[in-house]
Amino acid sequence: MLARPSARSPGPIARSLHRFTLNNAACLGLCVIALMILAILSYPLWWSFQPNDIDLLAMNAGPGAKHWFGTDGVGRDIFARVMDGGRISLLVAITSTVISAIIGFLVGAVSALAGRWADAVTMRFVDLVMTLPPVIFLLVLASIAGTGIWPTVLVISLLSWPLLARMVRSRLLELRERDFVMAARGMGAGLPHLLLRHGLPNSIDILVVFATLQIANAILLEAGLSFLGLGIAPPAASWGNMLNAARSTAVLEQYPWQWLFPGGALVLAVLAINFIGDGLRDAFDPRAELN
Repeated sequence: MLARPSARSPGPIARSLHRFTLNNAACLGLCVIALMILAILSYPLWWSFQPNDIDLLAMNAGPGAKHWFGTDGVGRDIFARVMDGGRISLLVAITSTVISAIIGFLVGAVSALAGRWADAVTMRFVDLVMTLPPVIFLLVLASIAGTGIWPTVLVISLLSWPLLARMVRSRLLELRERDFVMAARGMGAGLPHLLLRHGLPNSIDILVVFATLQIANAILLEAGLSFLGLGIAPPAASWGNMLNAARSTAVLEQYPWQWLFPGGALVLAVLAINFIGDGLRDAFDPRAELN
């Protein structure tokens, strides 16, 4: 009598996702950020105020039934501006993260797979970029690029890719010595084939963890640039320029809702994304397979 075949064991991605679901903090962060994104995307459908609508009868009004988060000094609804600021902040963060992930992967993979001279030249360039003082480099780039959504995306993207490039290179240096990669080279596979067929699939875990943590970092960078007047320019709302508008002593003391709600949204989003990133990092950790 033939034995029944054993059930197929789950793959590494399925095992990683299962470990992620066991991380309570990561699941909590995922729920929080999902609710925030849902509110940010849907608020124009059910909220009666737009970010730049002015209510002259409610200037500096406190939180209430009409204005949940109160209003600012010219009568604009804080809730609408927090939601719209979240949309802009997340747009900047996600777009800049995608761009920096593409740059970092390509630089790291080309360095590892294109040969000794390409590796030497690429890594010296990465070392040069990483030695530049990040704060000064950020401010110089921002002053050159100007204000607005896309200049801010460009500045954050150019600042964020070197660390990923080094991580991808480290992973693929070990991969390029394996038999299947050497066999592909022997059969005439070019660099694009090696990058897409072997480099990308074996770097997915690094890219996922980097992207998650970098989104939180990009939100903070955008908020910092906007707070300094080098990011998103008014009247467009972002969490950073809302905090900048509320930095005076009178507002800090008399109208705390004008900085409390955008600051709270910023902290909550960054904490939630960091929880998700930590959970993904632990889930994709190869050492977790031994536990």
